[in-house]
Amino acid sequence: MSEAPRRNVFRGIMRLARFQAEGFAEFAGTRQAFLNSLAPLIAFPLVGGVLMLIGGGGVGAVVDLLATVIALLSPPVIGEALARRWGRDELWLRYAVAFNWAQWAVPVVALGMLLGMGILRRLGVGEREAAMALLFGIAAYGMALHWFLARHGLMLSRGQAVLMVLALNLGTVMLAVAPRLMADMLR
Repeated sequence: MSEAPRRNVFRGIMRLARFQAEGFAEFAGTRQAFLNSLAPLIAFPLVGGVLMLIGGGGVGAVVDLLATVIALLSPPVIGEALARRWGRDELWLRYAVAFNWAQWAVPVVALGMLLGMGILRRLGVGEREAAMALLFGIAAYGMALHWFLARHGLMLSRGQAVLMVLALNLGTVMLAVAPRLMADMLR
């Protein structure tokens, strides 16, 4: 009797980062796996928020922390609602776990793009133009990754995956900006 291959989160992230749908097989679709995928995403901003509070950040630190937590929790909430609407409830949990873990690929790719920006600068491209290329590249990669995850993780049509990406990103921006706007209005 052969043993089932063990799941490997790192291998899953690497495959998804390269747009290989086989990467989804590395993630469990359980509540515990979802919480495990969310924990490191929330831990870093939480520690940063506490350090800002200790350092005298006051209301601004709390608002920034709330905005970050909202930005992290909005995609799973919005995504679950759309997955349910499109009859993909049974696929959502694994998609959400993979989505959370795949977020770690974006800074790694951004680092590679930053090195590319340095090459552009050495070739004579202006600092502003190189920075704009870097920002565009990071945004394009992030959107493409989100589209890929929605398309293959939830088995959506191309159009539905586009709608998912738009809803996740626009909804998250609107919800995450709200605490900052409210804090500014209270001043």
